[in-house]
Amino acid sequence: MVEVGPPLDEGRRRVRLLRPEAEVLAAGEVPLPPYLHEPLADPERYQTVYADRPTSVAAPTAGLHLTEPLLERCRAAGAGVARLELGVGIGTFRPITVPDVTDHRVHREAYDVPAATWAACEAATRVVAVGTTTVRALESVAARGRRSGWTDLYLRRGHRFAVVDALLTNFHVPRSSLLVLVDAFVGPRWRSLYEDALARDYRFLSLGDAMFLPGPPV
Repeated sequence: MVEVGPPLDEGRRRVRLLRPEAEVLAAGEVPLPPYLHEPLADPERYQTVYADRPTSVAAPTAGLHLTEPLLERCRAAGAGVARLELGVGIGTFRPITVPDVTDHRVHREAYDVPAATWAACEAATRVVAVGTTTVRALESVAARGRRSGWTDLYLRRGHRFAVVDALLTNFHVPRSSLLVLVDAFVGPRWRSLYEDALARDYRFLSLGDAMFLPGPPV
């Protein structure tokens, strides 16, 4: 069904479809992170309730915590719910292998922030981002003035967050750019948050628990 080409950089390969895309998708399986070793009995468990087309190699995992009833409760409490499109890339799972995190080359990801969503962010008294990829998309718009496209923005300590005021996110794998983003958002106190999560037997990674992080340090 596919022709696999020679290796590219960073463990990638170019693949050419030999059959119609629909047939290939029907024969395939849900791509899971390398730390999930068994196929899911229900593939919908690794999908957000608001996803509507295949663009990502993985689910934006913070969104897995949201259900339609919970979103309705958010609206009933006075929160506005605005949407954007994220193309989560395979580089999300690429570990940082260099001694200095500033030397890490972050992966590119696609995003699309509708005009109405950006207007809602500009008018909001507090913007709560669901997931690190959402943070990256919104901060990319603020930094580069483009509401859609590709971003290689590397959010690390010292970044001044222009849009996002609070973050809902999972507990991430060590030596990842996602953990560096959390460090940039809340500072070194993330270590005590992770220590508390370990002490309380929280679940880490994609199908694990989440934490709510209010406000970057001033």
